[in-house]
Amino acid sequence: MSPGQLYNVFSRSPIKPLQEHIAKAYECTHLLFDFFAAVFEHRWNEAEAIREQIVTREHEADAIKHDLRGYLHKGLFLPVERDDLLQILSVQDRIANTAKDIAGIIIGRKMHIPEAITASYLDLLKGSVKTVGLAQKAIDELDELLETGFRGNEINIAENMIADIGAAEHETDESQIRVRAELFRIETTLPPIDVMFLYEIITLTSKIADRAEQVGNRLHVLLAR
Repeated sequence: MSPGQLYNVFSRSPIKPLQEHIAKAYECTHLLFDFFAAVFEHRWNEAEAIREQIVTREHEADAIKHDLRGYLHKGLFLPVERDDLLQILSVQDRIANTAKDIAGIIIGRKMHIPEAITASYLDLLKGSVKTVGLAQKAIDELDELLETGFRGNEINIAENMIADIGAAEHETDESQIRVRAELFRIETTLPPIDVMFLYEIITLTSKIADRAEQVGNRLHVLLAR
């Protein structure tokens, strides 16, 4: 009997809520597409409604997080390191928080995104959300890994997924460089305070991908044990 099968005999698995949590984080980031579509056209009521959806998903993720943290701190047998799961959960939580922060800053300042950087910014956003989606797929493999006792072909599948996450995050690094360069070329035509917040939005959007890569890195540590 594998460690995962033995664990399921005695207790409920913490993997399913971890998967539910990253699904909520992914929803938060994916909603940014609709959010920015409204922002670009200055449809502020619609943008605010979408921001509220992001906040709702983030609160739902928080509820899962608090429940899972309490559960993992109980004295129970786990087939994996408790700290590894808590680290993954913490990084996933930052993904949802970052999406909420982006929407909050934009709405709070009714920020105008210059047309000159719109296309490049959307490339960055797409890359970041893609990276979160890849991280979600990797976390979704965890229950299969437990069932096989972290052996066999499932390990190879998971390691390939982790490599894909890293490659996607690298692409977002390149996208961030491009959009920053485009903003730099026009920043003298914009109010300085707007420029400052635009750079902040670019940085936060890139951090979504960074944190998705951290999920992959923490998963790699878990597999290595």
